[in-house]
Amino acid sequence: MPAVDDASGDLPVTGSVAVPAAALNWRFSRSSGPGGQGVNTADSRVELSVAPGELPGLTDSQRARLAQRLGDRLVDGVLTIAASEHRQQLRNRQAARERMAAVLRAALAPPPPARRRTKPTRGSKERRIEAKKQRGQLKKQRRTWD
Repeated sequence: MPAVDDASGDLPVTGSVAVPAAALNWRFSRSSGPGGQGVNTADSRVELSVAPGELPGLTDSQRARLAQRLGDRLVDGVLTIAASEHRQQLRNRQAARERMAAVLRAALAPPPPARRRTKPTRGSKERRIEAKKQRGQLKKQRRTWD
């Protein structure tokens, strides 16, 4: 098994889901912005692509959740993450892997439990009615003038 910070190998997402290394597609290009002597020669920008709907080991509900939550980020069913914040390609590869895992982990997370509806308390009802009565009294006082 490769080290956690390794930029190759399978990408662990959750305890039961991992993206196989063969499903990860890498593209490298020149990063924009300032640099040194190697700015015109180093392909340090990294794009990591994966088709989340085709990952092995996902249940039908997980596939549906991925499609629904990542729908606007998918282009032809492929999710692409770009990283160019570091000068070294290896560090950008690690950053892209971490970001991809975080996006997939968030998309696979189960929905939060539904909110339990509660009734207003007796005290809050009484305070609301009392405030309405005071406001009405104030307006009533403004109406009449001798």
